[in-house]
Amino acid sequence: MSFEKDDQVVLNDEHSEFDGETGTVTQTMESMFGDVTYTVSFEDGQETGVPEDDLEAADDADADADEDDD
Repeated sequence: MSFEKDDQVVLNDEHSEFDGETGTVTQTMESMFGDVTYTVSFEDGQETGVPEDDLEAADDADADADEDDD
């Protein structure tokens, strides 16, 4: 599944400080080999160069829960 700018996603990367958090895709980048990586913005920062395999679409409930924390 590919993602577009402004999509809400959950990061699944145990090596990231944002593992398990919901964020917003702010940029997509395609390498010359056709691989797509993403920049995802979170409340406390951003993660760049995230491969598609580390992302999943956020449920509407997850996105609503994050907005309620503000």
